[in-house]
Amino acid sequence: MSLNVAQKLIASHLVSGEMKPGTEIAIRIDQTFTQDATGTLAYLEFEAMDIPRVRTELSVSYVDHNLLQTDYRNADDHQFLQSCAAKYGAVFSRPGNGVSHQVHLERFCIPGKTLLGSDSHTCTGGALGMLAIGVGGMDVAMAMAGEPFSLIMPRVMGVKLEGKFPPWVSAKDLILEMLRRHTVKGGVGKIIEYYGSGVANLSVGDRANIANMGAELGATTTVFPSDANTRKYLFAQGREDVWTEIAADPDARYDEEDYIDLSKLEPLIACPVSPDNVV
Repeated sequence: MSLNVAQKLIASHLVSGEMKPGTEIAIRIDQTFTQDATGTLAYLEFEAMDIPRVRTELSVSYVDHNLLQTDYRNADDHQFLQSCAAKYGAVFSRPGNGVSHQVHLERFCIPGKTLLGSDSHTCTGGALGMLAIGVGGMDVAMAMAGEPFSLIMPRVMGVKLEGKFPPWVSAKDLILEMLRRHTVKGGVGKIIEYYGSGVANLSVGDRANIANMGAELGATTTVFPSDANTRKYLFAQGREDVWTEIAADPDARYDEEDYIDLSKLEPLIACPVSPDNVV
């Protein structure tokens, strides 16, 4: 059976169910992360399970949202999160290290792995060929406990890219074009997968921009293949050893399809009050 990238990622982690859109499946989770605006509740929930250590390959606790120290509340949360990381075997990212989804992309994302994060822009990890999904704190806590993540099998929308960006056009314009076409509800219940010859002309930074804003489309997540550009990025981060090539099979099919010629895009802007109010 020929598979696209999204299907390959799900198939390699499938615990129960069939990859039939609209039916319930459960997948194994390799990595999790939390940030401090949502992580406190997630770790309280994990603590209540009375499990001595996290059971993922990697769990990271980021402090990057509530940084003001005007009273005791944020400081108490941060101390709690740091103590939980030490007790349960998670990595703790101190204030000032950077924003969770960007730091995770640079330091921890691995092509072919699955990631749950208690941040809507966890989907940024799809830029490196991960299945990275933003969820609620309880889902992350259960994943840290070693439980599979249950979801309705999404439809996969394949977006074929060709060409190169013209001057003054960037990856932000590509995702704004997607929002102009499909609105903030157009990705609901779907994984957006980008493929085609144009993908080779997108750096991982470009892909991260596009994957990050897949959340604004309402998508379950966004995925890109893991290719030579992925390897180049991981080499620059000193992590080339985790690279693996992941590509859709030549005759892979998609539940829905779209096409964008990158050379025909123009600079776009989203006006108030919605990301899909694009001109």
